[in-house]
Amino acid sequence: MASLKKFLKSKNYIKIPLVLTETNHFELTATINGVTGKFILDTGASNTCVGMDKIDFFKMLSETSEIKAAGAGATEMETLVSTKNKIRIGDWKKSRQKIVLFDLSHVNEALTSHNALPVDGIIGADILKKGKAVIDYNKKSLYLKK
Repeated sequence: MASLKKFLKSKNYIKIPLVLTETNHFELTATINGVTGKFILDTGASNTCVGMDKIDFFKMLSETSEIKAAGAGATEMETLVSTKNKIRIGDWKKSRQKIVLFDLSHVNEALTSHNALPVDGIIGADILKKGKAVIDYNKKSLYLKK
């Protein structure tokens, strides 16, 4: 039987390495609008998110949003939305990507209190669905279809 890596490569998937943190989260590097940052991979997050403090860093244009964010112990957080972003994860890329912006300080406080480094954002299920993602937990790899 062929390995998962060989099988997915034959199906036009791109392998992206993941780093397992002290908090048991997978982290990866992604580029938004030409700027590289560190992100948590979160299969339970419906949308890809970036911290409000990173709007200028990632060269994003934003508008108000009716969406309320919740997660990591916080609820009903105000959000902004940014559309038409270019995102690149490894060799996988997508243009016109919507990204939700909200205060990630509670997430980063939780990470740093467990000796992990803060992140710029979260890669959510929207990207995972678009990329037809396969996660190889044993090999610490994310595969996205070109």
